[in-house]
Amino acid sequence: MAVLTITKDNFQKEVLESAQPVLLDFWASWCGPCKMFSPIVDEFAEEREGEVKVGKVNIDEEPELANQFGIMSIPTALVFKNGQAVESAVGVQPKERLWDMTK
Repeated sequence: MAVLTITKDNFQKEVLESAQPVLLDFWASWCGPCKMFSPIVDEFAEEREGEVKVGKVNIDEEPELANQFGIMSIPTALVFKNGQAVESAVGVQPKERLWDMTK
């Protein structure tokens, strides 16, 4: 499954109502570390297909979602389970950390 683009319009369905854990990457096009983190997130999404849903939230296009979850620095990875944010990590993370966060 490709990485989903998460917006305020599909957030409820794709994240809060998901039966699977969801990893969200909050990012922006002008953010250098975000560009370094993006291929790691993409690779993680391929490896965990069917187990974890992976989405990206562009904070410039979706400021309401960024504000709702108190995103102050990017990239920020946020994990949701059963509709609740359960774990977060700020900055570029190794893929192993993403595995640990979504167990």
